[in-house]
Amino acid sequence: MIALLLVPLVLPWVLPPLARRVVSRVRPDVALWTITTAAGALAVGVVACLGVLLLPLALTVPSVAALVHLVRPLPAGPAPLALGVSALSAGIVAVTGVAVVRQGRSEVARLRSAHGDVAHLPQVAGVCVLDDPRPDAYALPGLTGTGRVVVTSGMLRSLDPHEREVLLAHERAHLASRHHLFLAVAHLAGWCHPALAAVVPQVSFAAERAADEAAARATGDRLLAARAVGRAALATARVGGRPGGPVLAAAAVTGPVPARVKALLAQAPARRIAPAVLAMALLCGTAGASSLAGAVWLHRGVEIAQGEHPSD
Repeated sequence: MIALLLVPLVLPWVLPPLARRVVSRVRPDVALWTITTAAGALAVGVVACLGVLLLPLALTVPSVAALVHLVRPLPAGPAPLALGVSALSAGIVAVTGVAVVRQGRSEVARLRSAHGDVAHLPQVAGVCVLDDPRPDAYALPGLTGTGRVVVTSGMLRSLDPHEREVLLAHERAHLASRHHLFLAVAHLAGWCHPALAAVVPQVSFAAERAADEAAARATGDRLLAARAVGRAALATARVGGRPGGPVLAAAAVTGPVPARVKALLAQAPARRIAPAVLAMALLCGTAGASSLAGAVWLHRGVEIAQGEHPSD
C-alpha cells in the first residue's frame, strides 16, 4: 500500500505539459485559476504523502510509539523497504522545509526593500513614479493593505501618453485581480516539488495575458495594447531587467512578450474548456483518491498496531 502514497509524488510531473496546453488554448483568467489550483492541490498532496510516509520511521521511536499507544509495530510492509522509504521521505521533508523557509524569507525581504524604495514617494490614484532612468513598471502588492503601481521615469519617457494608459491599466489589473496571490501559490508549490517549479512560468504568463486583456478592454484598442507591451519590453531590454526584484511584483514586460503581442493582435479569446483542463482535473482527482486510499490504509494499520483489530 506504500505504492498508493508514492503516486501523488509522481503525478506532478504530468502537470507541466498540461499547463502549457491550457495556457495556449484557454482564456487567460480561466487558465490562471485552473493551473494555479492544480499546482496548489498537487503540492498539498505531496506534502501530505511525505508526512504520512514519515510515520513508519517515526513510530520506531519508543516515545512516539507510546504516544499513540502502539502495542505492536506498524504493519507497513517489509521493514527494510518501509524504513528506507520513510528515511528518504524524512530527508526530502527536511530539505524542502529549509528551502521553503529560505525562499520565503528572501521574498519577504525583497518585498520590504521594494516598499522601502517607494515609501517616500507620493501616490496619485495608486500610482507612484520612481526617479530612475531605467524603464520599468510593476504592480507592488501591499504588505498590509492595498498595493501600488510603480513606474519609473525612464519608462514614462519611453512611451507616448496612450501607451502609458495601457501600461497603467495593465498594472492596475494585476493589483485588482490579486495576481500576486496566484504567483505566491505557484512559487510555494514549486518549492515543494521540482516538477511544480516548471509550472511557475505558465502561471506568470497566464497572469500577464489576463492583465493584457484587461488593459485592452479598458482602452478599447487591442492594437494599442499590443504596441504598448512591445515598446515597453524593447525599452526594458535595452538596459536589462530589474535586478533582484520581488517575484510577486508582476511586471508588464514579464514572460514571452512576442507571444503576448501576437495574442493581443488576434481576436479576444473566447471562454472555453479545453480537454487539457479536464485532464488536469482528472490528474488532481487521481492524486486525491490515491492520497485518501493511503490515509485509509494508514489508519487501519495504526488500529492494528494498537491492538484494536486483528492483523490480516
